[in-house]
Amino acid sequence: MSLLNWLAKVAQTQTVKSRILNDPYYRFQSIEELQLAASLGIQIDVNKAGVDDWLRLPGLSIHQARTLTELTQAGVHLHSLEDIAAALNLPLQRLQPLLPALLFCYYDQASLHTIQPIDANTASVEALTRIPPVDLYLARLIMQNRPYRNLPHLQRKLSLSNELTAQLMHYLKF
Repeated sequence: MSLLNWLAKVAQTQTVKSRILNDPYYRFQSIEELQLAASLGIQIDVNKAGVDDWLRLPGLSIHQARTLTELTQAGVHLHSLEDIAAALNLPLQRLQPLLPALLFCYYDQASLHTIQPIDANTASVEALTRIPPVDLYLARLIMQNRPYRNLPHLQRKLSLSNELTAQLMHYLKF
């Protein structure tokens, strides 16, 4: 490899490295980029990942990303690469290259320290008032202005402050 080619490759690697570190939605274009991201400490927590997180991985479709997200949001824990392979009906060997960027954490749903988000579109007034920053007035307001697409939509519809919205973020799902 000539010096010029080597310098071009180094510059390209630095550009990709910068994108990986600065853009949380950057989609890895190859297994090499995924391995670079893993070496930089970038990992996807499979039990907390959303569709955008899954789509960062090369070779995963939107359908597959939605399937994995729906499963984990429904409370299914993914403990290993074998679980992901089974959920997607794919051979384990096809997913093996993704392993360096995947993080398998266990979350105890019964723990007092684990927040169980409730659906803002279906929760009762009683359930809403169990959320620390929600009083009876806000719970009724949430119920009266349904439906909500997501947290920013709820914030706009109810004219909530940024501080209150930040407090609600971990307690509500849509």
